[in-house]
Amino acid sequence: MKRRQILGYAGAGLAITLLTSLQSQGVAQTGESLSIQWLGHTCFLFSSGKTRILVNPFRTLGCTAKYRAPKVESGLVLISSQLLDEGAVEGLPGKPQLIYEPGVYRYNDIQVQGINTIHDRVNGRRFGNNVAWRWKQAGINILHLGGAAAPISIEQKILMGRPDILLVPVGGGVKAYNPTEAQAAIQALNPKLVIPTHYSTQAADSSSCDLVAVEQFLELMNGTPVRRANSDTVAINSGSLPENDMAIQLLSYKF
Repeated sequence: MKRRQILGYAGAGLAITLLTSLQSQGVAQTGESLSIQWLGHTCFLFSSGKTRILVNPFRTLGCTAKYRAPKVESGLVLISSQLLDEGAVEGLPGKPQLIYEPGVYRYNDIQVQGINTIHDRVNGRRFGNNVAWRWKQAGINILHLGGAAAPISIEQKILMGRPDILLVPVGGGVKAYNPTEAQAAIQALNPKLVIPTHYSTQAADSSSCDLVAVEQFLELMNGTPVRRANSDTVAINSGSLPENDMAIQLLSYKF
């Protein structure tokens, strides 16, 4: 079994702990619900039991300037790139473990897979690569596409599988899917539940950010049931996922 070198992370104010690269399947968690909290932009906290996984913490500047800094406790932090709107880990509470490279890892009894994708529409020449994260928590297959901007290849689709929950950017801009591109990714992956990310809000308004509102995505997905939560957090278990058709889950950021 190969162990990765301990890597430094520029500007990180937390201890980065080595995780072990795996080739075998991880053990699934069952019998509990999964709490998903939206912390703004592409940042989400996934909690089940004592497991807390934070994805894409950001620095409050640019399109994330008006969001609250996502300073929340977690045991594991996944980041899709080292851009400051999805890879700022300075000052996070505690000493969470950090993964920011593609590969297969184990965190406690969860297998986490990072899949390399492209972060722009010019083959990575402007913003480089993006890591999409796949793992199973509370018995639910999760795929967070981060800031994907390029179409999903056949090879990537095989690695990603069919997610129960897909988190996909929909607001466009220079380094993430616009509504049409997001729709194509959804059709390729055929998830049960879609959570849109990376779109214009009160905190990331179109006057200062090159993003469109989530409504443009919903119009394009006309006919797909939409679940609207009046909170930034939703609890999901395998029984609450759509059985046959797909649905869209919207969370409400508390400004």
